[in-house]
Amino acid sequence: MTPALLGKKVGMTRIYDEKGAIVPVTVVQAGPCSITQVKTAETDGYNAVQLGFGDIKPKFSTFPLIGHTAKAGVGPKKHFQEIKLKDATDKAAGDVVDVTIFDGVQFVDVIGTSKGKGTAGVMKRHHFGGQPASHGTERKHRSPGSLASRATWRGQSGKPKKGVRMAGHMGMDRVTTRNHPLVKIDKDNNLLLIKGALPGPNGALLFVRKAVTAKVKAAAE
Repeated sequence: MTPALLGKKVGMTRIYDEKGAIVPVTVVQAGPCSITQVKTAETDGYNAVQLGFGDIKPKFSTFPLIGHTAKAGVGPKKHFQEIKLKDATDKAAGDVVDVTIFDGVQFVDVIGTSKGKGTAGVMKRHHFGGQPASHGTERKHRSPGSLASRATWRGQSGKPKKGVRMAGHMGMDRVTTRNHPLVKIDKDNNLLLIKGALPGPNGALLFVRKAVTAKVKAAAE
């Protein structure tokens, strides 16, 4: 099975490496996750496992989900994530997966939802430079400027083309950050210490998996 877990972002701290240098890390409470479903190529057309994370009371779930998790012999879960596999897995529905699945993994990818910033202007949202600060500019310093050159029918219609960078909703997007070094695994407390900043606020749901594109250097013999 591909090393992957659902978890909760705890916050950031720092640790010291063997040379005494400070390493900024994000602490993630990863799992334990229950396997709520196993899919195979014979029955579903592809191989996959479904992870369930976060115990909740039945009144906060739905009857279909309660019955779905009951087939695996586990209680209702708050979050679910499917992981596609190249080959069939030896895991069965009802098995529990914890941070020990990341033993030997050096780099991870983290998927989460970025912090919501509400409605933002073009200077904050798209890093525009704004209008000149010299005299002659009045109450328009943070304005995006003219949109006429971006109209769908220039000179005839004022409707802007799709994709024009304007003010609007910022944040709350699905974000994938790649190739974070996995610094430490705390098996007793189900914690992963991952170098660098991860998307989302503290308490946010994260999906941590073994890095797809990381190039691991072979150890020198």
